[in-house]
Amino acid sequence: MRTLSLALAGSLLPAVALAQAPTLAPTTVTASRSSETVDAALVPVTVIDREAIERSQARDLLDLLRLQAGIDLARTGGPGGATSLFLRGTNSNHVLVLVDGVRVSSFNTGALDFTNLPLVQVERIEIVRGPRAAFWGSDAIGGVIQVFTRRPQGGSAAVSYGSWNTRRLEGALGSDGAVRVSAAVADERSDGFSAQNENGFGYFPDDDGQRQRSASLALGVDLGRQALEARVFRADTDAQFDAGAAEASFGPAESEARTQTLSVSLAGPLAQRWSHQLVAAEGRNDLVTPINGSDFRTRRRSLDWQNAWQLQPGQHLLFGLNWLDEKGSAFSGFGEPYAGDRRNRAAYLGWRGRAGALDAEAVGRHDDNSDFGGETTFSGGLGWRVAEGLRLSASFGEGFRAPNLNELYSPGFGGFFAGNPDLEPERSRSLELGADVALGVAGELRLRAFRTDLRDLISFTGGGVSQAENVARARIEGVEAEYGWRGERWQVEATATVQDPENRETGQPLLRRARQKAALSVDRALGGRWRIGGELVALGGRKDAGFPEAIDLPGHVLASLRAAWQVHPDWRLELRGDNLGDVDYELVRGFNTPGRSVFATVRWQPGG
Repeated sequence: MRTLSLALAGSLLPAVALAQAPTLAPTTVTASRSSETVDAALVPVTVIDREAIERSQARDLLDLLRLQAGIDLARTGGPGGATSLFLRGTNSNHVLVLVDGVRVSSFNTGALDFTNLPLVQVERIEIVRGPRAAFWGSDAIGGVIQVFTRRPQGGSAAVSYGSWNTRRLEGALGSDGAVRVSAAVADERSDGFSAQNENGFGYFPDDDGQRQRSASLALGVDLGRQALEARVFRADTDAQFDAGAAEASFGPAESEARTQTLSVSLAGPLAQRWSHQLVAAEGRNDLVTPINGSDFRTRRRSLDWQNAWQLQPGQHLLFGLNWLDEKGSAFSGFGEPYAGDRRNRAAYLGWRGRAGALDAEAVGRHDDNSDFGGETTFSGGLGWRVAEGLRLSASFGEGFRAPNLNELYSPGFGGFFAGNPDLEPERSRSLELGADVALGVAGELRLRAFRTDLRDLISFTGGGVSQAENVARARIEGVEAEYGWRGERWQVEATATVQDPENRETGQPLLRRARQKAALSVDRALGGRWRIGGELVALGGRKDAGFPEAIDLPGHVLASLRAAWQVHPDWRLELRGDNLGDVDYELVRGFNTPGRSVFATVRWQPGG
C-alpha cells in the first residue's frame, strides 16, 4: 500500500503552478455530528455545495458522485434505472444515507436507490469515507452520505431539454431573516431507451422512460437563543424497466417509488459552553411494481438529541441519545407476504481536542436493538501537523449493519433463500493512514490508505436450502488521492482510487467494484460571462454476476464537456454533453448505459 500511495502522489504532484485564490475550508456536521471544518476532521470528508452542483451541470446525483474518490456505481439501465452505490468497496447497504439527518434506506433491502434523490432538490452533500458507527450506529461501515435539501435565497427557475426527449421544469423560492421560508419543486420526464440488451434476463426492445416529481419545503424561526426548523422532502418516481415476455402480454413494466422525509429540529446554546440539537423525524420508502404484484414499504420514526460541551478552548465533549422505530412490509408477488418491526435505543459519548500540533478524537456508542440485542462500537483518530502545510493522520473504527427485513423474515421461494430471525449483525474493523499536503500555489493533495475487514457477512447458503446465515468474510485494501487547485480563472479537481475488494471465502473480487478508478474535472472562466469545463472518468475492469461463474466487465473512459453563458445578469444558458466518444459500456451485465447525449438549460436567477 505504501508503493501505491507514492505512485498516486507522483501522478498528481505535477500540478499547474499558477496563483491560487485564497479559499476557506468548508464546514461539515456529518463526520462527528457537530460542526467542524473539513481540514480539522480526522476522517476524509468531501463537501459539495450548491455552487459546485450548478457549475457541474450534472443531470443527476450519480453524474456528480461518480467523480468522487472511493465511490463505485452500478445502474440498471437509463433514466430511472435502479442504482446501487459502493463506498470504499463495501456493499451497497454498508453506506448510511441521510436526507436532512433522516435515514432513507429501505428496511426491506437495507439499501437506497439513489435515483430517488433528485439533484434539483439538493443544496449540499457531505461524503464521509470510513466507519462512523460510533456516531451514527448501523449501516455506516463504508461511510456516510448526507444530503441537505434546498435552502434557496430569493427566486430561481429553469427549464431543460435533452436527449431521449428529456424535459425538466424546476423552481425555487426562499427568504431570510428571523422567519425563513424556502421551497423547491421540480418535474422531469424522459422517454429513455431500452433498459436491457440481448444479454439481459428480461430484455424487451422498447424505450423505458421515467417521470419524477419532487418537492422540498423548509420553515425556520428564531426563538431567541434557539432556532426551530421544520423540513419536508418528497420524491415520486415512475420508472419503466424491461420485463421480457410479460411486457408482450401486459404492456410496459413500471415501478412506482416514493421517498419522503419530515423533520423538526430545535438547536442552539443551552449554556455558555453547551450547545445542542433535538430532532424528531419520520421517513418512508415505498416501492410498488404492479406487473409482478410486488409491494415493499418502510416506515421510520426517530428522535435524536446531540450535544457538544466545550471543556476548554480546543476541547469538546460530544454526547447524544437516539431512539429509532422501524417498520416494514413486503410482498414479492411470488410468495407469502411478510412484515416486521424493531426498535433501537442508543447513546454515544466522545471527545475531540486539539493541543499544539496534535488533533485527537475518541468516541464510543452502544446500541440496544429489539432484534439482536446490544452492539458496542468504538472509533478514534489522531492528527499531527508535522510542518507548515503537512498533516499526518491515523484512525481506527468499528462498524456494524443490522439485518434487514428480507434477511430476517422472508419466507423465500418454496422454502429456499428464506430469512433467518436468529441472524447477528454484520461487523467490521477499519484502519486508515492519511496525509494532507498543502502545495502552496500548486493546490492541495490528500492521500489515504485504508483496510477494512468484514466478518459475519450474511450469505444465503445455509441448511441445504440457501437460508440466510452469518458466515461470509471480506477484506478491502485501498488507497485514495484527492487533488484540488483553484486559480483566478481556473479550477481543477482530480481523484484516484486503487482498491482490492476480496471475498475471503472464495478469494475472488467482490462484484461490481473496480480495482482502479480516476476522475478529472476542469473549469475555466472566460471573462465575466462565459465558463467552460469538462470531465474525464476512467474506470477499470470489474467482475459481475454470471452463471456458472462471474464474468468480466471491461473498463472504459467517459468524456464530458459543459459551457455556461451569462447572457444577462439574471439569465444563463447552459449546455452539457456526456459520453462524447459514444462509448458502449456496461455497469451491470445485460443493462444498457447512456450513449452520447446533450442537455440544455435556460436558467433565471436574479443576481446569479
